[in-house]
Amino acid sequence: MTMKNQTTVTEFILLGLSSDPQMQILLFFVFLVIYLITLGSNIVIMAVIRADSHLHTPMYFFLFHLSFVDICNSSIMVPKMLMNFLAEHKTISVNGCIAQIFLFILSGGNEAFILSAMAYDRYAAICDPLHYMQTMSKGICVQLVTGAWITSFFYALLNTVFALKLHFCGPNQISHFSCELPPLLQLSCTDTLTNQVVLHTSALVFGLSSFLLILISYIHIISTILKIRSAVGRRKAFSTCSSHLIVVGLLYVTGFLQYTKPSSVSSVVLDEILSIQYSILTPMLNPIVYTLKNKEMKTALRNILGKFWFLN
Repeated sequence: MTMKNQTTVTEFILLGLSSDPQMQILLFFVFLVIYLITLGSNIVIMAVIRADSHLHTPMYFFLFHLSFVDICNSSIMVPKMLMNFLAEHKTISVNGCIAQIFLFILSGGNEAFILSAMAYDRYAAICDPLHYMQTMSKGICVQLVTGAWITSFFYALLNTVFALKLHFCGPNQISHFSCELPPLLQLSCTDTLTNQVVLHTSALVFGLSSFLLILISYIHIISTILKIRSAVGRRKAFSTCSSHLIVVGLLYVTGFLQYTKPSSVSSVVLDEILSIQYSILTPMLNPIVYTLKNKEMKTALRNILGKFWFLN
């Protein structure tokens, strides 16, 4: 059968996490709560950082932008997911699907590079504290965040441009709760070798470049911490990095596995677990991790809540 005689798919059916109506209602409320916690906690962190002048430092400048990206990351996936839990027809147009892929890669890549900037900030603070304010001036911080957005934009654009060249003629069912590039490629009627090469190569180049920046920074950080004679000093220095390391682990392990693993080892359950972790749970856990393990954030939050309670 020639391409001209094949039916062109104009929309996809997202099969989601379950076909059981009762389970879908339960999942709706579970992920609604997760989404509300994600929005609320990240908005609170942004508001606290903006309101407390003691937090107007490079580290919290990056944390502010990380919270904003987490809100974007979660909002790209979860609202459509919640709608599909309640909808009879769980569909998304081809263009809408590709747009969702572009936005998700953009926000995910941006988060990775902001984490790299945060690692460099910790390196400057611990390894070269005397020149910290000069190294991490406001202009440099703005350049690092701007660079993260620009780099992520080209990363997303590169994969999206090649995805636009794909032809879909059936089946049109995506065994996933959202549109992501790996499961979408499996539905194409045209050859996806170029897309696979672009996806894996770009993920390795962009992912490893950001990860190497983090790795090199922490090699120097750990080396410097081990030279501190005081056990209290070592513990204090490491505590400033522990939250960042947890967040890096949550994002990189799952995201890297999803976008670099061969299609031959792909499975619906594994893909959904990985996707839930880095696209839904990580944006919720990031502010919790940074708040629970950060004395300055907890102090600032208590002060603001105390003032609010006093005024009322």
